[in-house]
Amino acid sequence: MSIITVKNLQKHFKVSQHHRGVWGALRNLTTRTFTTVKAVDGISFTVAPGELVGYLGPNGAGKSTTIKMLTGLLVPTGGQLMANGRVPWQQRQAYVQHIGAVFGQRTTLWWDLPVIESLALLKHIYRVEDGRFQNNLAEFTTLLEMEPFLHTPVRSLSLGQRMRADICAALLHDPDLLFLDEPTIGLDVVAKERIREFIQHINADRGTTILLTTHDMADVERLCSRVMIIDHGRLLYDGDLQNLQDRFGGKRELIVDFAEAYTAVPLAGAELIHYHDLRAKYQFDRQSISASELIGRLSAHYRVRDLAVREPDIEATIRRIYENGLLDTAQK
Repeated sequence: MSIITVKNLQKHFKVSQHHRGVWGALRNLTTRTFTTVKAVDGISFTVAPGELVGYLGPNGAGKSTTIKMLTGLLVPTGGQLMANGRVPWQQRQAYVQHIGAVFGQRTTLWWDLPVIESLALLKHIYRVEDGRFQNNLAEFTTLLEMEPFLHTPVRSLSLGQRMRADICAALLHDPDLLFLDEPTIGLDVVAKERIREFIQHINADRGTTILLTTHDMADVERLCSRVMIIDHGRLLYDGDLQNLQDRFGGKRELIVDFAEAYTAVPLAGAELIHYHDLRAKYQFDRQSISASELIGRLSAHYRVRDLAVREPDIEATIRRIYENGLLDTAQK
C-alpha cells in the first residue's frame, strides 16, 4: 500500500513576455503574450510507507514544484495526487497535521524568538500532548546537539544550527511524511554528517517516510537506496541507486599494491591507467568483466599485497547522465 500516489501530475505556469510595437518608446503600444512553462509535465510514481527516496534533478528540473504540490502549497494543473490518504490542497488543514517539511533556504521558526519558544509555539499549533512534546524535544535535542543554542534567538544562529532547529520543528508532532528540500545546502562537513545521521535514525527508528531533494550526492549515497531523477518536468528514472550505477556509472577502478616490483603489469580485460612504486590503477567495464574474474587473473600472474575495487562517484554518474542524455537515450 502506498503512502504517496502520483499519476500524470502536471504543473504549468504562464509567463508573460513583452513585445514593443513599431513606436516602442510609447508605453501604450506595448503588447503582451504568454508562454506556458511546464514545470512538472506528467510524472507518475508511488512511495511506500517507511521509504527514504532521493528526488534528484538539476536546477529548474521541477523538484521543488513537485514538493510544493505534495505539501499542498501549490495546486496542480492536472493529474492526480494522494498523500497519506488525502488530497493535499483540498484537505490542507487536516493533511499538514501529519506531515513535516523543511526547505533549506527558508525557516519555519520565528526569527526574533529563542529556538525553545518557537518550538513551544509549534507544540500548540500542532496540538502536541505535553508528554510527547517533552520526549521528542529531549530526544531531538540530544541527537541534533541543540542544547547550546536552544535559548538563542533564531536570527543569531549559524546556518547549521538553524537547519537542525528546523528539522526538529518539522518532527515534533511525529509526522508520517517528511519532505526535505535541500536540507544540507551551504553546511560544513560536520553539520552535514550530523543531519544525515539524524535523518537516517528517524527513518529507521520511527519508520518516517522521507522524500529528499538534494544536490549533494553524498546525501544520496549515504541515505537513499532508491532514487528518482527528474529533468524538464519529466521523470526520467525511478529505481535502485545501485542499478543506476550499474547502467550508467561508467568504468570501475581496480587499485592493486603488488608484493614485489614488476617491469610490466598488463592485465587482460582491464586498462592500465597508472603504475608507480608497486601500485597500479586499472579501469574496466562492468558490462564486460567482473571484478572477481580480474582478481583471479591478477593472482595467477602476480604476487599481490593488497587491492581494492572502486565504484564510480555517484556525482560523476549523475553528471554524465545529464550531459550526455543517457536516460533519454535508454528510454527510446
